[in-house]
Amino acid sequence: MKMALKKGAIYLHYKPHILMVVAQIGYTFMYIITEASFNHGMNPFVYVTYRHFVAALVMLPFAYFLERKTRPKLTLALFLEICVLSLLGVSLTLNMYFTSLNYTSPAVLACMVNTISSLTFIMAIVLRLEVVNIRSSRGIAKVIGSVVSLGGVMTMTLYKGPALKNIAGHGVIHTRGSKTVVQENWFKGSLLAVASCITWSIWYIMQAYSLKRYPAQLSLATWMNFVGAAQSAVFTVIVQHKKAAWTIGFDIDLWSTLYGGVVISGIVTVIQLWCTEAKGPVFVTMFNPVSTILVAVLAYFVLGEKLYVGSILGGVIVIMGLYLLLWGKEKDEGQSKLKEPEDLKTHMSPSDGNKLNEEP
Repeated sequence: MKMALKKGAIYLHYKPHILMVVAQIGYTFMYIITEASFNHGMNPFVYVTYRHFVAALVMLPFAYFLERKTRPKLTLALFLEICVLSLLGVSLTLNMYFTSLNYTSPAVLACMVNTISSLTFIMAIVLRLEVVNIRSSRGIAKVIGSVVSLGGVMTMTLYKGPALKNIAGHGVIHTRGSKTVVQENWFKGSLLAVASCITWSIWYIMQAYSLKRYPAQLSLATWMNFVGAAQSAVFTVIVQHKKAAWTIGFDIDLWSTLYGGVVISGIVTVIQLWCTEAKGPVFVTMFNPVSTILVAVLAYFVLGEKLYVGSILGGVIVIMGLYLLLWGKEKDEGQSKLKEPEDLKTHMSPSDGNKLNEEP
């Protein structure tokens, strides 16, 4: 009995960690599937629009029935807040993000996404969502971990080193040869990726505040998908006039849209919202390096892309930084839990203490 309770306590403690690893695995396959879909000719703007409409339609019945008793009333102020969240997390950010994927590669984009954790960490400190005491080992570990992770990302991005021999041949999925020809497009894609990382970081921070006013993860995710899809549709209609771009067949375009909608914009978004409410936005973004390493490995075997020594070295550095950050956060949470009973005793009056000591 005690063993079962102990295992249950361990699972509850590490549940957010497990969920975030699962989320990053989901992101990993998204990179590969969307890359194949874009190579097939899928328009990134159309993909973002369809993907979030799919997510909203799938999640709507779950949000309506499971949260009908706990869902707060949606006021005009909350709806406007959701519109901003949708702009930052769906329409603006993802359109820039997937357009950059069209110009670069899954491995490069996954590397740049890791800057989100450092940006979110800095914003969280400024807004006092994250406490850092540089006089303690916990605070030092969090700062060093953030810097080390960023250093690993920079290593993966700026240092290539020698390429490993591709034992997978040309890969299962072939990428477009024209992608590596135009350096200007690569630069444009990098700028779009950086811009999307900045807006994404703001989105994660804003979620922490929105969840306090609207603590219904399923409903919030559904609203963001609906509004974000509508915003993206308006933008796409303006920039994309060809009707053929809106037509998808029973092929990789359909599968990538369904996967992105159900798994990423649906399940993974709810996981992230739950973990943001439980652990904060910094915790959620700290796991981005996991998908970076998995994408690099899959791109090597599946897409036939080259794997460089710099990517491996950067990946190791990123994981070291992630471990330091996680260690610092875990110690901070443990310390705050120890302080709670002490604070309770400090604020109790003598009469309150006598009442507690009285026999029932």
